[in-house]
Amino acid sequence: MKKVKIFDLTLRDGSHAKSHQFTPEQMAVLAEQIDSTGVAAIEFGHGNGLGGSALQYGFAAATDREYMEAVAPVVKNADLSIIILPGVGTRHELHLAKEFGAKYARMCTQITEVDIAEQHIKMAKQLGMIPIAVLPCAGIIPVKDTVRYTQMAESYGAEVIYLLDGGGYQLPEQTYERIAAMKKAVDVPIGFHGHNNLQLAVANSKAAVEAGAEYIDCCLKGFGAGAGNCPTEIFAAVMDRMEIDCGIDLYKTMDIAEQYLRPLMPRAMEVDNDRIMLGYAGCYSSFLLFAQRAGARYGVDPRDIIKEIGRRQCTEGQEDICIDVAYALAQKK
Repeated sequence: MKKVKIFDLTLRDGSHAKSHQFTPEQMAVLAEQIDSTGVAAIEFGHGNGLGGSALQYGFAAATDREYMEAVAPVVKNADLSIIILPGVGTRHELHLAKEFGAKYARMCTQITEVDIAEQHIKMAKQLGMIPIAVLPCAGIIPVKDTVRYTQMAESYGAEVIYLLDGGGYQLPEQTYERIAAMKKAVDVPIGFHGHNNLQLAVANSKAAVEAGAEYIDCCLKGFGAGAGNCPTEIFAAVMDRMEIDCGIDLYKTMDIAEQYLRPLMPRAMEVDNDRIMLGYAGCYSSFLLFAQRAGARYGVDPRDIIKEIGRRQCTEGQEDICIDVAYALAQKK
């Protein structure tokens, strides 16, 4: 039977939906429960990864070390994963992850800037972790360029390469075409991370698996940046219907999401106008709250800010540009 590994990001990408305010105690309880569902790896911490707790992205309820100290001891079955935006996270964060036993170190850059991650990938490998390159925004460049940047990531030593649809922009046929081309071009496994701004996260993840992806990112109830991620429960049900083994206990996953996670979250994931605009414009989901705040400050429709951010092809880590865009739009009124 074909197999797919699920990386659970409820405690990392899902923290965007809680403004990074999970306490270490809450993370520990949730991590212990998620660990029992059969996921291959658990990623946790600030939504923007290690080193992300800052004025620019919003401060988390605890430090990276405090989250590590809480989560690492209770995860017995799954492997631990961390993600770093090179420059935001440095060698200090990689050493911290190694200290607490993280197996996977994922480096996320704009796909056209994958060379920025070379040093981090090599350092993670030197520390004995499995380096993973995570490449956002492939939907706006040609397939041949997606392949070229994938090959660059492999040449740096990435042992898994992810395609990340951070804006929930891609259509399933675009995902299939790119994942299939990546599979043919490199010898390492391919993964996919989809957001749900156009309600296509499950369809895109399914297309990725059909094209040969072996790793899929999911979150309980789909909690994540923007309109959220691929919901673990729904994706597991789809995989079961397709007779693909993703290792997930479906009932247990449903129950944990309902009983342990939902009561902690301020609101259910929803697809409102601004979130639809993220998917339509191809704007990275982490820009949502920044665009809304800047829009309120300068009296500008957040949809216009999001549209301009998408046009500029900005990526995660550049969220503060929303202020400049909102100010410029306000001056044109």
